[in-house]
Amino acid sequence: MGEVRWLSEPEMGAWRSYIVATLRLRQRLHRELAEAHDVSLSDYEVLVCLNATDDNRIRMSELAVMLGSTKSRLSHQIGRMEAEGFVRRVPDPEDRRGVVAELTATGKQLLEDAAPTHVEGVRSHLIDHLSTEEQAVLATAFSRVLDHLTEVGE
Repeated sequence: MGEVRWLSEPEMGAWRSYIVATLRLRQRLHRELAEAHDVSLSDYEVLVCLNATDDNRIRMSELAVMLGSTKSRLSHQIGRMEAEGFVRRVPDPEDRRGVVAELTATGKQLLEDAAPTHVEGVRSHLIDHLSTEEQAVLATAFSRVLDHLTEVGE
């Protein structure tokens, strides 16, 4: 390992702003969903991922990758959401060893009820504070970071 490339003041400013802003943004979006719909941001994200598939179901291992979660943490979360009736786990019809998470009608209804709250929060706390050009730069920059992290296997 070579010499450490310490962050310059502008680099440190970018890093700190990113870290604190994303933490506070996620906390705010979570609070708004929890207060209005009694659902956490992380549970809402599971519902969104399941709803985005053609048949409202996905292998647990694929869902963990989509969410940037560990299989263990996701399994615990899905178990809790299953007890609440939002999702169900079923054997994967294509691989008997696999498990599929499936969106229930109750989960779909919760998603439909909560989506406007979430979108308004994203808009009012992030999107509306960025110009169209800044939105494009942000999308490009973080797509590149995501591609890199995917390539190196996180």
